[in-house]
Amino acid sequence: MTQSVAVAGAGPTGLAVALMLARQGRRVVVYERFEEARPVGAGFMLQPTGLHVLDRLGLTAEVEAYAQPLTHIFGREARRGRVVLDIRYGDLKAPRSSLGVCRAALFHVLHRACLAEGVVFETGREIVGAAEGRLTGADGWTSPAFDLVIDATGARSPIAKALGARRQELGWSGLWGTVPWPGGGFDEGALEQVYRGASKMIGVLPCGVRPDAPDQRLATFFWSLKGDDHPQWRASGLAPWKAEILSLWPEVAPVLEAIVDPDAMTLARYGHHTLIRPVANRLAVLGDAAHSTSPQLGQGVNMGLLDALALADALETHAELPDALHAYAAARRWHVRLYQALSMVFTPFYQADGAVLPWIRDHILGKVARLPFAPRLLAATVSGLLLDPRSVPGGR
Repeated sequence: MTQSVAVAGAGPTGLAVALMLARQGRRVVVYERFEEARPVGAGFMLQPTGLHVLDRLGLTAEVEAYAQPLTHIFGREARRGRVVLDIRYGDLKAPRSSLGVCRAALFHVLHRACLAEGVVFETGREIVGAAEGRLTGADGWTSPAFDLVIDATGARSPIAKALGARRQELGWSGLWGTVPWPGGGFDEGALEQVYRGASKMIGVLPCGVRPDAPDQRLATFFWSLKGDDHPQWRASGLAPWKAEILSLWPEVAPVLEAIVDPDAMTLARYGHHTLIRPVANRLAVLGDAAHSTSPQLGQGVNMGLLDALALADALETHAELPDALHAYAAARRWHVRLYQALSMVFTPFYQADGAVLPWIRDHILGKVARLPFAPRLLAATVSGLLLDPRSVPGGR
């Protein structure tokens, strides 16, 4: 019987799995590298798959109170204004909007629920390894023994690396920042993007409010950038960068006015890896630690939440831990592999050098997307519903 669980990482995945397992009556300790457990990163989209997990937790309404419903993803080419991406959640077989959410909001709801269920948090622990039910820290610290250890430490997890994960850096990265909602001509129910070829991508994502500032609506602003170009971007100052953006999308001027310091924009380096088997002896690997990719399909947090649910269901269904770990890995295998493959295929059409792929995107894929079968397929793809993970064996 799995009674004690250690979770490494207090991001959305770690908090969700800690909450689920605590509600099953298990003793759960979360280890976090920061001195205080806190959210990291800009806003994101909670897709219908991620919302399904919140439904199971009974937390959807609490998150919705801070979030912005999104019905539409819209992208156009900068030079001619040609629409190259037009996805509507109303085209789903069972329509359901996604949510634009600040990380602080999801963290607040999950963290508070964990505390209410008696989850223990131990901070200031940078985890670098796991073996035989124990975590080890960068300072040589070793945890007590647990029946199960869960790695939810993210894409550069040293635990996953020790299991054979080999990260392929994708070259392209993104600058992400949180800004006041610009209003004006922006659609509060849409993620809007503008592209110049595949080398420049600008986006504005409505993401609701933070719990500590419920009267200030926010947006996440992002700009594609090669990771190796980031030092030059900082050295050049904000003025030439803003001028380039305004030449492509003049309407974002109010957004840019709010960015007065390079430190307001955080560089996220994108990479790809998938653990063939995200489990080992008394160990389960979840979220980006098990499978990372570019954010082009917007699945990162949602995939981690699905991992958490699959593991919790497997532990509740199987009394023996090895059987539960095998069931978790099997439940997530094909959905993860499909979306990893889709991300690898689609990312170069939006982040790459050269003119061929963006030409195909703008002149061929755009027309294919208007065929009768395409709107529902595209909506299902971005919603995470291909090989619908909500109906896997053992799911609820």
